[in-house]
Amino acid sequence: MRIHLTSVFVDDQEKALRFYTDTLGFVKKTEVPVGADRWLTVVSPEDPDGTELLLEPDGHPAVKPYKTALVRDGIPAASFAVEDVPAEFERLRALGVRFTQEPQEMGPVTVAVLDDTCGNLIQITHHA
Repeated sequence: MRIHLTSVFVDDQEKALRFYTDTLGFVKKTEVPVGADRWLTVVSPEDPDGTELLLEPDGHPAVKPYKTALVRDGIPAASFAVEDVPAEFERLRALGVRFTQEPQEMGPVTVAVLDDTCGNLIQITHHA
């Protein structure tokens, strides 16, 4: 068994697609109209057949309070692996990405947390 698909709830699919592709560097994998929304996934360009991230609309009534509580408490909705957290932090910060936590070493792990502009905190991490 392996993880095939995971999701983040986003407040605007088009804005999320731009952020996750143009800023973070993912590539669009799937886009299928589903009523007023889309089944919209992105993947790592390094693993185009790997785990897909669904940019899922946050229209369900339970989602906004959930997202608000996570952000208020500083809890990331997802974690993405990178090769070099400080370098990725600098690259993204130069693109205007807002971080809620700068790179921090915690034993063998380095992490930083960013705002995805769509209502989520996202952690970037590297395990030494």
